[in-house]
Amino acid sequence: MTVDEFAQDFFQEIVGQSDAEGEFAEDVFFERFCEHLTDAGEIETADRAAFVAPGRGIRVDGYGGDPIDSDSGTLSLIVSDFHQARETGRLVETEMNAIFRRLLNFLRKALDPDWRNALEETSPAFGLADLIARRWSAVDKVRFFLISNRELSDRVDRRDAEELDERTVTYSVWDIRRLHRFATMGHGREDINIDLEQDFGGALVVLPAQQAGHESYLTVVPGPVLANIYDRWGARLLEQNVRVFLQARGKVNKGIRKTLETEPSMFFAYNNGITATAEAIAVDEVEGRRLLRRLKNFQIVNGGQTTASIHVAHRGKVDLSQLFVQMKLSVVGPKQAEVIVPKISEYANSQNRVNAADFFANHPFHIRMEEFSRRIYAPSPDGTFRQSKWFYERARGQYADARALLTTAKRRKFDLENPRSQLLSKTDLAKFLNVWHRYPHRVSLGAQKNFALFAKDIGEAWQKEPDRFNEAWYREAVAKAIVFRACEKIVSGQPWYKGGYRANVVAYAIAKMAHDVGEMKCAVDFQPIWDRQAPNDAMESGLARVAEAVHRVLVNPPSTISNVTEWAKKQACWDRASKLEIEWPKEFLDELISIEEENAAARAARREQKQLGSIEAQISVTEAGPEFWADALAWGRKRRLLTHTETGILTLAAQIPRKVPSPAQSERVVKTLLKLQEEGYDGEFP
Repeated sequence: MTVDEFAQDFFQEIVGQSDAEGEFAEDVFFERFCEHLTDAGEIETADRAAFVAPGRGIRVDGYGGDPIDSDSGTLSLIVSDFHQARETGRLVETEMNAIFRRLLNFLRKALDPDWRNALEETSPAFGLADLIARRWSAVDKVRFFLISNRELSDRVDRRDAEELDERTVTYSVWDIRRLHRFATMGHGREDINIDLEQDFGGALVVLPAQQAGHESYLTVVPGPVLANIYDRWGARLLEQNVRVFLQARGKVNKGIRKTLETEPSMFFAYNNGITATAEAIAVDEVEGRRLLRRLKNFQIVNGGQTTASIHVAHRGKVDLSQLFVQMKLSVVGPKQAEVIVPKISEYANSQNRVNAADFFANHPFHIRMEEFSRRIYAPSPDGTFRQSKWFYERARGQYADARALLTTAKRRKFDLENPRSQLLSKTDLAKFLNVWHRYPHRVSLGAQKNFALFAKDIGEAWQKEPDRFNEAWYREAVAKAIVFRACEKIVSGQPWYKGGYRANVVAYAIAKMAHDVGEMKCAVDFQPIWDRQAPNDAMESGLARVAEAVHRVLVNPPSTISNVTEWAKKQACWDRASKLEIEWPKEFLDELISIEEENAAARAARREQKQLGSIEAQISVTEAGPEFWADALAWGRKRRLLTHTETGILTLAAQIPRKVPSPAQSERVVKTLLKLQEEGYDGEFP
């Protein structure tokens, strides 16, 4: 896909979503573009805070969260340039400078108490300006982002950093060409090319650890070198799933910080070091030593907190000249990365084994959701014979990849069967479900942080009872997505809604509905919503009523908090909203079902999934063949890892097709294999 084709598709998606959801196109553009910025690791979250004063040359569109939540004390401000035309426009240097100047003017004005206090107190602009003023003493660095669906002129290659109040201000432009490159390159990733010799003080001596089919090296990295590399690329160095994982784990480890400040020379002895990967490296042999000169797409898969802590200490003027960090480096090509990198990360993060594995797109939960979404047709809402599916995207870019290889006619058929309005990403699913789990404050943290918390919960639930996640559960999840998107339209159409905070209002409205229904010892019947592909009038009336009530809570934060978006992220905000007295429509209450009915339906669905899982296990065990199971049996026996029962079950499998394990026995065979794989068995199970 060319840049122009990508730009046209992107524009049509924004217009289509804007029309479908009753949202301003500028708001949709900001939301969709910033999803890519967070995926790229440029910012941890993106909060909308639109303000324009045209005659005065002041503008801001959003920010990257509270600066004190950043491990580097960075204030990130975002300004938007949405060109409302199908053709790809050109963004020239004078326009770029003018846009950045408006954003800089907003920052300066935010620090002026007279200007700040003249703003409407409930406006997003006042909330952001007040946040900047309150946090300014803790801000060490300011990053300006310009997002645009125009193409930056080839003559513009950079804008130099500046100083404001002894703080460095850097400028970054994400135009449509850069977005296209990011979205279409290896699941959305820009190259990180590190030249150690040219930019970071010199090559590193490395020791080859393994080269039979897989390159691995050991090396020691000086603390200042690691800190400077992190300063340049920031969280982009952290493999995406690990970055998300760390966001949910809190602040810098106190033990690491203490060693950095008091005993930096002992850091190498006390710390486990970092585990990293690179797609390619340049290593030369000089006088019997191997020197690592360059790395392509360097990623830290374990040791993110170590790296961030060293960077914070370096920024705080801690002397790191005697600090060294051990690094294990694996060279993993782009084709292998999707499979190997998550495994390296999972095993390297073994101290958090339950949580770490849950972030990866190849977790069985996501694979099962994907399988359901490709197979299960949703009922036609208009009574026609044409049915469609809800496309679950367990890895970013799957939807675009599925369309890209089709002919025009097949693409048209694909779009009818998988409309973009029914696309569900992992972060979408986390948002739609967490509001029903009564976590609107988590949802308000942003897509990545909310997903990290959701993934932890799902990973634990999967370990306990994977059959819970069945076809009925999937249909209910889609029904919850339908309710969420319907609520977005409802809020936009209310007379009291003047714009801003819609995402927070929707999250709190649905969470409050779930809370009150639970307090009544009842449950929402999601089957009719799935059947209609829409909530009924009674639910819509209830959502409109509760949305107005939670909106009042959101725009009236306590005196200690002026920023509504930040207030929405607090447990205290949810505590206040959950206590609201809502008079629910009688028609809505009449359609609720009892907890007993809900539990009975869930038990039936789990039994059905268990039976289906047993049959699938039997098919897989049979297809693997007797030689595979004989090899696994011999490997396990040799290492004395098998119990008497496990030996018997693998012996049975090794006699296929003369003897075929039952569905229940096949499940036991698969569990035994998983046990062996955890101990190091590397046989490829089909």
